[in-house]
Parts: sequence; C-alpha cells; structure tokens
Amino acid sequence: MKAQIIEKNGHPEFAVIPYEDYQHFLELLEDEADAHSVAEFHEAYTAGREFTVPDEILRAELAGESPIKLWREHRGLTQQELANRAGISKPYLSQIETGKRQGTVETLSAIARSLDVPLDILTD
Repeated sequence: MKAQIIEKNGHPEFAVIPYEDYQHFLELLEDEADAHSVAEFHEAYTAGREFTVPDEILRAELAGESPIKLWREHRGLTQQELANRAGISKPYLSQIETGKRQGTVETLSAIARSLDVPLDILTD
C-alpha cells in the first residue's frame, strides 16, 4: 500500500490511500466491531443479564399465539401446574392465555416469575 502523507506545519496531518485499501480497512473495522458486539453479548448472557427467546416461540407468537401458553408449554407445564405456581386459578390462567381476560400486573408478574421469564416477554 502506498500512502500520500499531507503535512501541516511540518507534521503529518492526513494520509491519502488507495480507495481499495480504504474499503479493506473499513471491512476490518466492521469485523472488529461485530466481534466486540458478539463478545459483549456472550459475556452478558453468561452473566445472566441477557435473555434469549427460542425461534419456535418467536415464530408462534408472531403468528398470534399466546406468549404465556407458548412459554408454559416450552417449560413443560400444564395449565394447572402453572396456575398453582402463580397462585391463581386454572380457569383464570386459561382466560388469560386465550385473551378473554387481561390479567393484572401482579398476576402477570407471578406468571412471569413462575415461567422464569422477564415480564416484558409476556406483555409486549
């Protein structure tokens, strides 16, 4: 690589490089930034500060299915088991899962804790 150095007051101020080299350096910087982002996520995930959603749950939720039902099934729980853990009745849980009732913040928080998911995963 050849670079043209432009000086100002006797000190190097700019380096002019071939465009192809410039593009290559941009790609290297982007790769480094991507690697840094991945490392940050991995560290946060390992430390328990990040939460991931399995693809099958995300796709089913986007198709309109209840996130509470999806997570309940993902955790291998029956409606009765989840209702017991959350301290609510099975019919109430069923109504929340089918959208017939909203559920209070307290109830949804109890369900989220019982499913070991962040509350916003169930409500967004």
